[in-house]
Amino acid sequence: MEKKEAKSEENLVKKTCRELGITQKELAEIFGVTPHTVTNWVRGRMEEVHKRALIGLIYEKNLKDIEKKIQDVNIEYF
Repeated sequence: MEKKEAKSEENLVKKTCRELGITQKELAEIFGVTPHTVTNWVRGRMEEVHKRALIGLIYEKNLKDIEKKIQDVNIEYF
């Protein structure tokens, strides 16, 4: 069961980097941690607060994408 949890965390780190278009090193800089810490996160050693922060980064990006699409529609139709 621990392996499944670690895989989920690994996917979250990789998904965050993919969604933001950044490297794991850049993710470390955003959080003010070492690249080694991010490597630990990929391996499943991550505190809940960091999981939530990663999810927050993804949501923030998605909200910005949605906002841009709405603005584009407004410009096109109004």
